[in-house]
Amino acid sequence: MNQILTEMDGFEGNPGVIVMSATNRADVLDNALLRPGRFDRRVLVDLPDFAGRASILKVHARGKPVEPDVDLEAIARRTPGFSGASLQNLMNEAAIFAARKQKSTIGWTEIDSAVDRIMVGLEKKSGTSEQSDQRKELVAFHEAGHAIVGAVMPDYDQVQKITIIPRSNGAGGLTFFAPADSRLESGLYSKQYMESQLAVALGGRLAEELIFGENEVTTGASNDIQQVASIAKRMVAEWGMSDVVGQIAVEGGGGGGPFMGRQMGSEGDSWGVKIKLDIDAEVERLVNNSYMTAKKVLTENMSLLNHLSKELVERETVTAEEFQMMLVNFGVKTADYGVIGADMNRDKLPFKTVTV
Repeated sequence: MNQILTEMDGFEGNPGVIVMSATNRADVLDNALLRPGRFDRRVLVDLPDFAGRASILKVHARGKPVEPDVDLEAIARRTPGFSGASLQNLMNEAAIFAARKQKSTIGWTEIDSAVDRIMVGLEKKSGTSEQSDQRKELVAFHEAGHAIVGAVMPDYDQVQKITIIPRSNGAGGLTFFAPADSRLESGLYSKQYMESQLAVALGGRLAEELIFGENEVTTGASNDIQQVASIAKRMVAEWGMSDVVGQIAVEGGGGGGPFMGRQMGSEGDSWGVKIKLDIDAEVERLVNNSYMTAKKVLTENMSLLNHLSKELVERETVTAEEFQMMLVNFGVKTADYGVIGADMNRDKLPFKTVTV
């Protein structure tokens, strides 16, 4: 750094020399480097989009014995949010998988396994006992519930893969959704999308409840329920997505954000009891509506739920293409926003108390 500063001290002109540098930790750079006349022009390089990821994969596939049927564009669709370094690591992991199998070429199976390992961890070997078979069936229905609700929700992320293979991060199974590049780049999510996300998160728990009964549901949906509570709370208290509460930021919003309301506890004051009660009621309404939505979707597609679960138990993994064919064969249609759940029986609703 001292040498760079000496060469850039400005006492002697070097019009033919341009100094360029790159870093992913601009927050820790010395201010002396960033003052006018030195590194004063910055170019932010965003994460690559679909076309960029496909091009990067082609670069890192050079010199590797990749099988001819490997579709690099399909890999690019499965890896939104990956950086160039992550994609390089992906191809290296795939080569390691191939070497462990004593293969001389890298196939789609190795690349797919590498994507899963990077995203969710290593596979865990499951036993063949009766208890393991029961677990597989339960996890299969759970993941099938997520996938089917996600496929029916309008303008939601596409299902990329459904698996009941347990992972080292503690997950018993996973349903992979590929978010659109436009959403990742802009960071903007609509109210419709967030409400759909609530229903998708509850789809697993609802599938367990419909198949095995309310008394047989498990703790496997604990992370889903926490996610639902967090999203619903932020929709109401931070993002202004409630007509009852209004467009105010009660928690985590306010100063400098899109909603310029006071934060809770700011200026020695806080929002009144009515606002907080309205937030509780609105969070409860959102969660219950999502519950009814997911229940209606799964009830109307029970035959697909049973078929998909059976396929998962037998083969452990269902690809995006196979799932799309199931949707076509069973005549599944995308739901209209705002219509699902309108005629559900509201006499028995879950989640009666939500703390905000």
